[in-house]
Amino acid sequence: MSEIPDRVPTACPSCSPDLETVHEVLTTGGGTITVRCSECAHVHKVQPEREREVTLDVVVSQEGESFAANVTTPEDETVSVGDEFILETDEVLSTVRVTSVELDQQRRRDEAAATDIETVWTREVDNVAVNVTVHPKDGSRDDSRGITVHVPGDYEFEVGAIESFGDDEFEIDAVVVRDATTGYHRDRYEERGDMVLAKDVKRVYAYDQTSSAWSAW
Repeated sequence: MSEIPDRVPTACPSCSPDLETVHEVLTTGGGTITVRCSECAHVHKVQPEREREVTLDVVVSQEGESFAANVTTPEDETVSVGDEFILETDEVLSTVRVTSVELDQQRRRDEAAATDIETVWTREVDNVAVNVTVHPKDGSRDDSRGITVHVPGDYEFEVGAIESFGDDEFEIDAVVVRDATTGYHRDRYEERGDMVLAKDVKRVYAYDQTSSAWSAW
């Protein structure tokens, strides 16, 4: 149910049974609201207008796997790529981000009215897996290796910072931002101090800081 405003338009049974007049909201409760007519001061109860909703099919991507769920949203809502919302089911409670909106005939859009949507494609952003390419400390690329780190979605990856995950320690050289991510001016950040949230990261490039890395023994 939508939030009740301080004043509502409704018919007054005393002075205006056929036309709406402005009414002051006095109290709410029990599924009704008590209002006072601004024309004649008559006090009466009315049923608040319920916001129409639609149910959307949602597919959630979660570390290489996916599952289907449903979510309700106001009928006049517009769903856009980059939107985030809380998805609650019997199995999971998590924040997800819209990655694509699918209409009929499998047409994909960046934005659409809720009533036109067949499926909302999303990915979980509460906890994310971030791919990191680690280069040897000497700067060569021949022996680069890839690792995956698991962090909260709001974890900050900062260019120039040294990170430690288990036996891996590396200095961040650059961060590439995911496609269709809002709030960033570039696709790649390389200046010391640049920061990207983990849920927005496509890949981190770094130089190894582990003393025994690439040792022959």
